[in-house]
Amino acid sequence: MPIKLVTTVADLHTESARLLASRRGTSQGLVPTMGALHQGHAALARTAVEQNDVVVATIFVNPLQFGDATDLDRYPRTLDADLALLEGQGVDLAFAPSVDEVYPGGTPLVRITSGVLGEKWEGASRPGHFDGALTVVAKLLHYGIPGAGLPASGVAEAGLPAYRAYFGQKDAQQLALVRRMVADLNFPVEIVAVPTVRAVDGLALSSRNRFLSGEEREAALVLFRALRLLEERAKAREPLDLESAQAMVESQPLVGLDYFDVVDPATLEPLAENCRETPFRGEALALIAAKVGPVRLIDNVPLSS
Repeated sequence: MPIKLVTTVADLHTESARLLASRRGTSQGLVPTMGALHQGHAALARTAVEQNDVVVATIFVNPLQFGDATDLDRYPRTLDADLALLEGQGVDLAFAPSVDEVYPGGTPLVRITSGVLGEKWEGASRPGHFDGALTVVAKLLHYGIPGAGLPASGVAEAGLPAYRAYFGQKDAQQLALVRRMVADLNFPVEIVAVPTVRAVDGLALSSRNRFLSGEEREAALVLFRALRLLEERAKAREPLDLESAQAMVESQPLVGLDYFDVVDPATLEPLAENCRETPFRGEALALIAAKVGPVRLIDNVPLSS
């Protein structure tokens, strides 16, 4: 079935309710995106389609999470290509609202605050970014609640459909924050993490990769090599020796390292035990961020022994 594009919350509710009713659906999935979609987003959409009767993808470039107006203007807008990719995965509805539709009163006076969890790592490099991201995610999660457009009698008879939202593991800090927001504020949605999708050479797929030159892209591969080194050491229950992995990254002249650490997956706090000499045990997350030429890239890998 061809994907249907809607641009208002009212139409989103109407169309999703129509699809749920016509299919006697018992579940709805939401895939929030900012557009400029790639195969990583395709994996999110594909997973949502496999697990739900109706799937909605959102395409909205959120001004609140850009600290620099130039970055906001530079962000790629590729709606036609995005719709084609989503349709190819079987997504039913694409919700692509205007800024005025999402923020009808202008810049919101009340926002979600990411707290201490949003002040470290990416939050330290991009102050206010996660407050803006969580504010729009909160709104999108509310917009996507299934049953909003169903008659009250239908909801009473069938109950609300199951509701799931899909986020990529690549944005590990955002994922942790969304999970915490949903738990702390009792959102009626299950958050589903989808593993990072990589190019054949190992580079994590990102809309920013298009800005890398050939030489810069080759240099960027050192990020995954360093992460993979820690992953292999963790699986072998060897000391992680983070310093040697960090030195590998710093030896690449085109790469400017921002941070590289091993943290608790839930709290994002650095591990109390540095694992320099002690064999790694348990679960952790290796995080890395660096500028490669003018482009800032992030990546991570889960670690387990």
